[in-house]
Amino acid sequence: MLCYQPMKKKISVHDLELGMYVSELDRPWLETPFLFQGFEIRSVEEIAELRRYCRFVYILVAEQTTGRHDRSLFRVSDGVSAAVYGEQQKKIEFEILRKAAAPAPADLYYEDLATLEEEVQTVHAVYSEAKTLIASMMEDVRLGRAIRTGKAAKVVAGLASSVIRNPDALVCFSQLRNKDQYTALHSLRVAILALVFGRHLGLDVDTLNVLGIGALLHDIGKLKLPNEILEKSEPLSEQEYQIVQTHVPLGVSILEGTAIPRAAIEVARCHHERHDGTGYVSGMRRDEIGLFGQIGAIVDYYDAITSDRAYHVGMSAHVALRQMYAGRGQAFHPERVEQFIQCMGIYPIGSIVELNTGEVGVVVAMNRQRRLKPRVTLVLRSNATPYETPRIVDLMEQTSSEGQPLEIERVVEPGLYRINPVQYLPVAANF
Repeated sequence: MLCYQPMKKKISVHDLELGMYVSELDRPWLETPFLFQGFEIRSVEEIAELRRYCRFVYILVAEQTTGRHDRSLFRVSDGVSAAVYGEQQKKIEFEILRKAAAPAPADLYYEDLATLEEEVQTVHAVYSEAKTLIASMMEDVRLGRAIRTGKAAKVVAGLASSVIRNPDALVCFSQLRNKDQYTALHSLRVAILALVFGRHLGLDVDTLNVLGIGALLHDIGKLKLPNEILEKSEPLSEQEYQIVQTHVPLGVSILEGTAIPRAAIEVARCHHERHDGTGYVSGMRRDEIGLFGQIGAIVDYYDAITSDRAYHVGMSAHVALRQMYAGRGQAFHPERVEQFIQCMGIYPIGSIVELNTGEVGVVVAMNRQRRLKPRVTLVLRSNATPYETPRIVDLMEQTSSEGQPLEIERVVEPGLYRINPVQYLPVAANF
């Protein structure tokens, strides 16, 4: 049996071929478009880009340990253990970084009209009104009363207007979670995420309003299910899971009896359909799922896996996006997943990050032009002691005490430093 040992080999960029695994460059990575160390060359465009920025690179070669040394090119397709060329997660992380860091289109449809701090104050009342509305609509459905769709449309219009002015404010509000109010707050967060994503896609105001009301009411059918199933703290049985799936047709039936646009109902109808046909209830595939259904499926899943619920602890947004990217083309439309990652940023609001200075902070605002340069509230010094007064730094403008640009080194889980990120968001003082 052949065994392989990884070895680095210096090679001219003019000798690069598809499938080679580049482990190092002849210059700092951040001076190039290749934003994470280690990647497999998959296109001639990547070779051209390497030739543009580098004179030579280091690739990994596989050295056979059978008595002779045949230093063949190290390729991912060799089937060598992932440990030889780095963890698969690292490779995924690199790809996400590249796509998320792509420059914003020159003809960006929307520009921010307010600062984060201004918009937090403006939308506070609208967010509170939306929470009250959701609670009253849930009661209406449980008691068999008609849904007040006019009131819902008014609230969604307020949310959409805020997202157009500056989406970061409502994204901050969406970090305020309570697992005991999961069903209600999940619906509101999904509406916010759908509006933010729709803005990123350049949807016009009228379309955003239709998308938003569909997202706000996408799970309305769950209110017809037994509470003991919805609140169960253990895995569902097969029979219980089948009951849960009925919330889709139940919700569609409820919404079809209202005055909301039919396009909005597609969010409820399709938010559990999957790109490869493995979803429910109709087993739709690929383009059979329309834009609203694709958006609904992505934002519903994203919020579900990042939220604490009765039976599981939510994962960080960064890990969730990595997982969704790894499954693109299976569960979700591949291009739509990449667009969602660009929308949320590789370092989503609320992420805890370590900087190249050793300091630790919380991402509080996006930079839609340079997604790797968000605004961060610094919480811990490089020696892990807390700042007496946390301060916000703009990574686009701030430099270290040595005059070096501030960069994010990595995202960490909240438990590592026992930081509650919500405490450092600009919405914390409002609740």
